[in-house]
Amino acid sequence: MKNTLTKKRRLINTLVNGNSITAGEAKSRFGIANLRAAMSDIKAQFEEYGNWEVLTEQTATGKTRYSMEDIHPGYRVWGYTNDGTRYML
Repeated sequence: MKNTLTKKRRLINTLVNGNSITAGEAKSRFGIANLRAAMSDIKAQFEEYGNWEVLTEQTATGKTRYSMEDIHPGYRVWGYTNDGTRYML
């Protein structure tokens, strides 16, 4: 069985690990043509339970940079590697 991650899952892993991304970066790294739509889906999925917040900021050149912030009130005991493997912190 082939264990490959979807474009969206790779994007989520990047954001959950504390990184931010612009549309151009998402297109070149993951092949995501419409980052705004992908972030809309991710926002709906992750903000539903109040543990994560999707943030946006404008770069100096006017592009939108997306990131996610962990707003969970406790300490997380797990994380994800870039290949989607779950590990203990």
